[in-house]
Order: sequence, then structure tokens, then C-alpha cells
Amino acid sequence: KFYKATLCLAYQSFGVVYGDLSSSPLYVYKSTFSGRLRLHEEDDEILGVLSLVFWTLTLIPLCKYIIFVLGADDNGEGGTFALYSLLCRRAKLGLLSASDASDDDISTYNSGLPRKETVASSILKEFFDKYHSSRIVLLLLVLLGTSMVIGDGILTPSMSVLSAVNGIRIKAPSLHENYTLFIAGVILVGLFALQHFGTRSVGYLFAPILLAWLFCISIIGVYNTIYWNPHVVSALSPYYVYNFFKKAGKDGWSSLGGIVLCITGAEAMFADLGHFSQLSIRIAFTVIVYPCLVLAYMGEAAYLSKHKEDLQKSFYKAIPEVVFWPVFIIATLATMVGSQAIISGTFSVISQCRALKCFPRVKVVHTSNHIHGQIYIPEVNWILMVLCLAVLVGYRDTDTIGNAYGLAVITVMLVTTCLMFLVIVMVWKRNILGALAFVIVFGSVELFYFSACLAKVHKGGWFPLVLSLILLSTMCIWHYGTLKKQAYELNNRVCLDMLLSMGTNLGINRVPGIGLIYSNVATGVPPMFAHFVTNFPAFHRILVFVTVQSLTVPKVPANQRFVISRIGPPEVCLFQCVVRYGYKDQRNDTHDFENHLIETVAEFLRNGNNNGEAFRWETTNQQQSSPSDDVTSRF
Repeated sequence: KFYKATLCLAYQSFGVVYGDLSSSPLYVYKSTFSGRLRLHEEDDEILGVLSLVFWTLTLIPLCKYIIFVLGADDNGEGGTFALYSLLCRRAKLGLLSASDASDDDISTYNSGLPRKETVASSILKEFFDKYHSSRIVLLLLVLLGTSMVIGDGILTPSMSVLSAVNGIRIKAPSLHENYTLFIAGVILVGLFALQHFGTRSVGYLFAPILLAWLFCISIIGVYNTIYWNPHVVSALSPYYVYNFFKKAGKDGWSSLGGIVLCITGAEAMFADLGHFSQLSIRIAFTVIVYPCLVLAYMGEAAYLSKHKEDLQKSFYKAIPEVVFWPVFIIATLATMVGSQAIISGTFSVISQCRALKCFPRVKVVHTSNHIHGQIYIPEVNWILMVLCLAVLVGYRDTDTIGNAYGLAVITVMLVTTCLMFLVIVMVWKRNILGALAFVIVFGSVELFYFSACLAKVHKGGWFPLVLSLILLSTMCIWHYGTLKKQAYELNNRVCLDMLLSMGTNLGINRVPGIGLIYSNVATGVPPMFAHFVTNFPAFHRILVFVTVQSLTVPKVPANQRFVISRIGPPEVCLFQCVVRYGYKDQRNDTHDFENHLIETVAEFLRNGNNNGEAFRWETTNQQQSSPSDDVTSRF
């Protein structure tokens, strides 16, 4: 059963995780040879690019993510927030969590075996404790990575769909680019317009489409390699990387901004970990995705070695005539699936930011009653659509979009590398030499690519920088305002004795029923309640101050959701209820939530044997009264 379930998850992961990574052959060679590398269109350069693509795919997705990063899950969840969550809880480096010592009872809060502190972890811990600004920098780094992920949600659909649609111009060379832009725009508008329906009705098609696409490009790759130039297999040797830079020089370094596009979507293997499992993602990538992509790139290089004039349209030109249109259709469908996956991922990231109070409150719609995590955010959806169309119309070409796309992708990977260094030392408590080796091996490669992408800021790379600056500013301002609001309410809590005397002086009556008062204060009476009682002649016999807390843990078990405490003496009947959610929990604001809360308060009274009969009496009388005296009346 375990192996069957794992293989089933591996199959399903194709439609969610690998859409972006699998569609990269559409534009890698075109983007790589779009700049000054056009001056070096020789066999050595083509084989050098193939060698770079192969070793980049091997080092980053296969070695870094499959072997190392997937192991840094947070109770099965992955992504930038998962790494930060581990550091917040296990190394106490966080600024986002509103948790306290009482949260240690959550079963997922301190999961994992405790490890003995090392010298390196102790030194780093002292550094973060001594310099509070270092924690702020860490949070800014996490939010920067998150901003770039949102940027991917804008650039991926534009890049992928336009690259696929451009295949039409191979069969109709006279077709003006405005028509392909129009077709790509129509597809994007349709894609975003259908988001509110969710993917429950067509989601089962995603995995077969991606598998068909991978098998198509791998078979065509094998055919092209055998037919045109079997010698390209030798490019798997790292010697060709050295030879490439030796001959191309600075132009070769500049071309890295195009080569980096071969690993777009690699971060999704970690970010989407919560929907699958480590083993299923590892099996899917190593057995199917990785070899299929290598064969596809190899076949395209073999074709280009004999048709150097087709470098700007190499992918579709390398497709045999007899299967061109079927492959074109599958390519278009595959890019739509990949775009759908990144759009859904963007919704998920924004929902996590919102849960941790780093993003303005937006409406989150759950599009499936059965599959957790399928959400739709209307405001974000339409903003993404407008920005995607703006990118499409503004850039008009995949080469300039690729300059922006590459910078966004490699920035997210650099953030992950930095966070992994801290996780290895401070959470896993491993030797710092191993952590340094991880950073040196993978970080140096990513910095090399990052420098090449940064050099293309003036050629379109400015877009993700401006977008991330806007998003980062929004997140920081919102989080700062939230902290200030909470600090004000905490410092101005109402004294219970003053509240009771105020009620006597004002002649306030207690009416039957239960009132739920939402508050940002986790202890005591919030300041707004004093204003309420001075302007309203009565309040309910039983009052529950409800505080919703977001913790740096993916999910809080349902049986550990509520923390009930009493405020004041038993006869006052004032209670504090802290409702705890993880950053990936589904918020429940329905009557079921209220009923569960009231049942928890009742259980609290029964266990404490304090006024339990009075509470049951009130509830029974409420059930016999008119609807206007609803037991769950809310202010």
C-alpha cells in the first residue's frame, strides 16, 4: 500500500510540480543565443551550452533540491515560509509568530528529535540574540523570496504561453507578431477567467498532459540525436563548459541569463511538497523528468549543430514535420497546465503571507470541498491577469521576458540557499563545514547566474526588481502597522475592576446568551470593549473574547485549535479564547466554528466544575427561546 500510494502521488505530481520546469525547452536555446552569443554560433558553443544546461540541471534541481532541500520540510510542508518556520520555532529567530510558551503543547510545534547544540549554532544564536536587526534582515530576506515567487506568477504564464504560441509562425512565417500576441493574450485571459471554478473538473487531465509532453520531447530528442549528430553525447563532459567560456569569454558569461531558464520551476519541487511526499517527488524527477529533459536538450543541440540558421526558432524547427501539429497542441496545453500551477501557487503564497499578517486582508475562496489548499483570491487573480497582459504587450518577445524571468527565478533559489545554511547549522545542528560546503557549491553557481541576470536589468530585468520592491514595501508596511495596532491594544487593556464598577455605575444589564467579541489581545479585556459598554445598555451573560493567532507552523491539529482561559472571578462569566492557526490552515468562519468554540467553553467549565450547571441551563433555555435570542449572537 505504501509503494502504491507513493507511485500514485508521483503520478499526480507531474500536473502540479513539473509544468514550469518541463516547458523550459521551448525557450532556453532561443534565449541563450539571443544576445552577443550570436557571434559564436559554432559547434563548440552549441555543445558548451548543452553541457552547461546538463550540469545546471544536475547540480541545482537534482543535487540541491532532490537530495538536500527536500529534507528540510516543516511537518511535511515546503517552501520559503517552511524554512523560516523551522528557524522561528527551533532556533527562535522569528519576528512573525505571536506565539508564547503555551504554544509548546501543539504536537507539530516542536516536532523532530532535539539535537545537541554545536559551537557554530551557539555562536549564530548569540549573534541573532545580540543584534535584533539581524532578525529583521532575515525576515526581509524571506519576504524578498516571497515577492519573487509572486513575480514568477506573473512572468511564467506570459513566457510559457507566448513561447508555445510562437510555433504558429514556423508554419506561417508571414504571420505578424501582433497576431501571436493576440492569441497568447486570449489564452491568458481565458486562463485567469476560469480560476474561480478551480481545477477540480479538469485537474485529472494535468498529469497525463505533462507526461505526454515529456515523452514527446524525449522521443524527439532521441530521434534528433541519432539522426543529426550522435556526437553531442560527449557534451555531457564538463570539459565543454570550460571550452565554452574559453572561446566565448564575456559573451558566454552574458548568455547565462538564458541558460538559467532551464531550471525555472525547480523551486516548485520544494514549495509544493505539502501536497505530495519527499519520496514521490524524488521518484518523479529522477525517473521521468530529469532524463526526459536531458534527452530533449540533447536532441535540440544535435539539430542545431547542423542547422545553425535556426537558433532563434530551434525548438519547433527540430520537430519532425509529420508530428509538428500534435506536438504544438500538446506544447500549448502543457504551458497552460504549468501556468495554472504557478497561478495556484501564487494564491497559496499570498494566503500564507496574509495568515502571518504580512499582506493586506483579501478574500480567500476555497474552490474545493474535498481537496485542501485549492484556493482562489479574486482581487489577486485580476491584478495578476492585468500584469501578465502588460508584460506580454510591453515586452512582446520571449527574449526580454526571459531576462526578467531569469532574475526572479535565481533570486528565489539564492534565498533558499541562504536559509538552508541556517537550517543546517541551527536546526539540524550539523557541522558548519558541511553547511559552508553546501553554500560554496550551490551558492557560487547561483551567484554566477545571478550576476549574469543582474547585468540584464536594463534589458527587461528591472521588472521583477520593481515588482518585488513594491510587494516588499507593502508587506513590511502592513506587518509594521499590525504590530503597532497590537501593541496599542496590549498597552491599553481594560482593568477588570474598572470594567465591573463601570457596569454598576452605568446600569448595564446582562442578558441571556453568549457573546463572541473578537479581539487582537490574547490576554485580558481589549480597550474597545470599554467603549462598547459605555455606549450600549447591555451585554450577554457569558462573554468570550476571541483572539485569532497565526503561528509559524504549517497546521494546528483541530483538537489543539482552542485555548480557553477565564478572566476574573467565576461569577463574571468572562472568558478568553485563543484560536490558533498555522500558515497553511484553512480559516473557518462558519457556524460550525462558533459551535465548536462554544462546545470547547462548555468542556472547559465541566472540567473545572465551575458554574457548569448555570452554563448548561443558559444553553438549554436558549434552545427553547425565539430565534432573536440566538446563542451565537456576535458583535
